[in-house]
This record gives sequence, C-alpha cells and structure tokens, in this order.
Amino acid sequence: MRLTDPVADLLTRIRNAIRSRHQKVDVPASKLKLEIARILKEEGYIANFKPVEEEGHKVLRIYLKYSNSDEAAISNLARVSKPGCRVYVRRSEIPRVLGGMGINILTTPRGVMTGRQARKEGLGGEILCEVW
Repeated sequence: MRLTDPVADLLTRIRNAIRSRHQKVDVPASKLKLEIARILKEEGYIANFKPVEEEGHKVLRIYLKYSNSDEAAISNLARVSKPGCRVYVRRSEIPRVLGGMGINILTTPRGVMTGRQARKEGLGGEILCEVW
C-alpha cells in the first residue's frame, strides 16, 4: 500500500492512539517523521520516540504522554499543508496556534522547526501541521 500523505498518516495514528489511551504507537519511519517526532518531544507533547527495526522495516515508535489525571498532552493535531493544497508562508505570516498555546511545525530551508523558531530565525516555509 502506497501512502499519498505520510505526514497525515502519522498524525492520524497518533490521534487514534491517544483516543484509545495507548502508551505507544508505531508508524513507518522516515527522516521527516523523525524530525516531527523530535519537535513533539522537545515541545513536551510526547514522552519519547525511537527508531526500531521490525521484520526488515524501519519503524518509528512514539511513546505518548499523559498527565496524572490521564489527560493526554496532545489535545489535537491538524494537518495544514496537504499534497493537493500546499500552504507556504513568509516569516511575517506564520500564524500563532491558539494564541501561543499550541505549536505549528514548518519545513524551512534550514530544516524542520516550530513556527516560533522559524520566526526567530527569520525563515518562512511550508506549514506541515498544528499541535495543541
């Protein structure tokens, strides 16, 4: 099965795993997904992640994060730029997610980063997704 939008698949798997209260979720690995997972960990939305190999396939294992009251750290993830409709922004146009309560993840000429980092470094790019 060929995926047309691997990033949307990653977000959907995380969303479904959180709704089912899973501790971890496995997704097919790629460099972009590793970078997204790195940002989610840095920003405190997931507990951890690690690339593993299962049956000859590279898999990204993401450990989800919940509070003491069983509340997920991620309340939602939304895909912004889609394969059929890419969304590019200048550094001055990077939107704030929920007034700064959430993050957006962008691909820039200097790699994958949050909207906050891109604004600070004066870079625009493609908005992959929003997390809050």
